[in-house]
Amino acid sequence: MPAISYRGGELPESAIRKLVPYAEKAKSLGRKVYHLNIGQPDIKTPQHAIERIRNFNFDLIPYGHSFGNDTYRKKLAQYYRDRNLEVDESEILITTGGSEAISFAFMVCFNPGDEVIIPEPFYANYHSFAVANNVVIKPITSTIETGFQLPSIAEFEKVITPKTKGIFICNPNNPTGYVYSREELMQLQELVLKYDLFLLADEVYSEFVYDGKSHHSVLELGRINENVVMVDSVSKRFSACGIRIGSLVSKNKLVLKTISKLAMARLCPPMLGQVVAEAAVDSPPEYMEGVYQEYLQRRDYFINALNGIEGVYSPMPMGAFYSMVRLPIDDSDRFCQWMLEEFEYEGATVMMAPASGFYFSEGAGKNEVRVAYVLNRDDLKASIICLKEALKVYPGRR
Repeated sequence: MPAISYRGGELPESAIRKLVPYAEKAKSLGRKVYHLNIGQPDIKTPQHAIERIRNFNFDLIPYGHSFGNDTYRKKLAQYYRDRNLEVDESEILITTGGSEAISFAFMVCFNPGDEVIIPEPFYANYHSFAVANNVVIKPITSTIETGFQLPSIAEFEKVITPKTKGIFICNPNNPTGYVYSREELMQLQELVLKYDLFLLADEVYSEFVYDGKSHHSVLELGRINENVVMVDSVSKRFSACGIRIGSLVSKNKLVLKTISKLAMARLCPPMLGQVVAEAAVDSPPEYMEGVYQEYLQRRDYFINALNGIEGVYSPMPMGAFYSMVRLPIDDSDRFCQWMLEEFEYEGATVMMAPASGFYFSEGAGKNEVRVAYVLNRDDLKASIICLKEALKVYPGRR
């Protein structure tokens, strides 16, 4: 039997999805599973975007432009300009989800063996994209005690080597909900200039920033236009994860020209997904305000309720709809599996994502989980009760 590639062997399991078989088994036994493990919103996709599909009147569904449909790119460029980001449609490439945008950026910005610095904890799939593209992650650790604020520039410089070619941030952050300030981005700009690095930014959650704070995009950093690649997606903004439409934005013409070769090789992003996304961009302000307020109310209830459980701590997320939560347990992987395999309360249990999958450093996050407050408030309340009862009887409680 031939051996698989070393890259295949090094790919990590998804911290978000690896426990799905246990959840399915729990459901087969009649238990209700509250899914806090994944950022799958239960808020409805804009109705007019759904109607656009129902009224889709092509006689066939053709290939589209490799860069994405011109009409959608123009509309998306205007969306960014409305948010004071000077973006032209020629600087946008539409991708099959934000995931493809990240993979494209890794492949084009970095050579095999190059290093990219990522503050941890970070979105678990970044690790997979790095392995698939032979890119080496150099983590610097942010901590729950500081609310996961950006580590100091001195910490970045400690891990910079001749192989360092980039920095990658997520803002607002998944999994922590931290929002980087303009001052923090300015510090990163100076570091990028000093070492001539790429600065990649995942800004998928830019619409969800709370408590009077503002989102500052890397596209605002005018001194490093040639160094910046921004990744975006409509999955969470318009509650349309399944259409798989993302985007990559850069003012670096060589980066875009090179990525266009990958775009042509995969032919085009999903045509029907772009139809939905283009319609969704026209959503009235009332839709986005309603979604924003719903997440804000969910956050306020859920995080305060978590902190009301003895031994549990979560910083108040500034953005997105995730939080890293410290629990009084021995091992989050063991605890999350135990919740699905062995525990139920009034016929229900809770599925969470072990935090170990969001850290690159060995042994980090052993007593933390990532939760997504994407459920309606009744389900969030039920999940809090269930978690509280589970912690009372978990054999590995500390």
